[in-house]
Amino acid sequence: MPEDTDIELSADSMDAYVSLFGLNDQNIALIEQECSVNVALRHNHLVITGSEKDKQLAQQVIMLLLEMIRRNEHVDRIRIRYTIAMVREGKTGQIEESLRRVIAVTHRGKEITCKTVGQRQYVDTIRNHVLTFAIGPAGTGKTYLAMALAVMALKNKEVERIILTRPAVEAGEKLGFLPGDLTQKVDPYLRPLYDAMYDFMGADAYTKLIERGIVEVAPLAYMRGRTLSDAFIILDEAQNTTSEQMKMFLTRMGFRSRVVVTGDITQTDLPAGKKSGLAEAVQILRPIPEIGIVEMTGKDIVRHELVQQIVEAYESSATADHASGKD
Repeated sequence: MPEDTDIELSADSMDAYVSLFGLNDQNIALIEQECSVNVALRHNHLVITGSEKDKQLAQQVIMLLLEMIRRNEHVDRIRIRYTIAMVREGKTGQIEESLRRVIAVTHRGKEITCKTVGQRQYVDTIRNHVLTFAIGPAGTGKTYLAMALAVMALKNKEVERIILTRPAVEAGEKLGFLPGDLTQKVDPYLRPLYDAMYDFMGADAYTKLIERGIVEVAPLAYMRGRTLSDAFIILDEAQNTTSEQMKMFLTRMGFRSRVVVTGDITQTDLPAGKKSGLAEAVQILRPIPEIGIVEMTGKDIVRHELVQQIVEAYESSATADHASGKD
């Protein structure tokens, strides 16, 4: 009969095990289910029972999760499943490397690291290319990570300003139905960009940078006729650009600038029959080696577990419709 595997918990690990086990032990139950083991807490030891292979898998997963918890990372079911999948694929080293690499620090002192291998690839691509396209479903951190790198580039004096933009295209509503002047009308569509910037800079610092023109948040239409030099430029929700808008935006790029274009080509709010400028740009520009293109998947979703399930359900439905010949 194989012996149990013990993980001795230090004092700080003992504080972390509550988070590891989760509410009503649901996290540890998931590890037991996915790894085919039993896990019990005995004094200051975690005791793992199962086959040798399964015990080794569970031990690696638990040690990685405890390291995440020590770094104040939120460990939930989706994070656990992802960690198990990566360990099974032999990518433990990539997870550990992602944990060690701090991308940015929020104004409250929280360290931001990559949570998935796809996110790490995305960050590396931005750092190594002047122009990066990031395609992926909601919740993969496309905008947030780009914002983190933009703030770090500004702090390191790699750029002189940050420009955040997105098309003012909405699902079901029209700008004319909203009260106020143009600035007040487009503000709701730029709000996600404001929120991310507040996280990294704080409201007061952000307001001062806006007043000095160092940070600019504006609808895509405001980019026409400009040359954007010495800037970190993020075009968010780019799936809602038309072909003309995307070409206009890409030709705004000036010297010493870095551009990140993000979007989910499965969620366009353009009128029926209108081709997404993002999908077209990726297709046309893919052969150019100097342009980075990152395609993230449902595995990279770091929001609530239901978000991943929703994305997967829609993808399955779309695949089924395509197979049956439906549009």
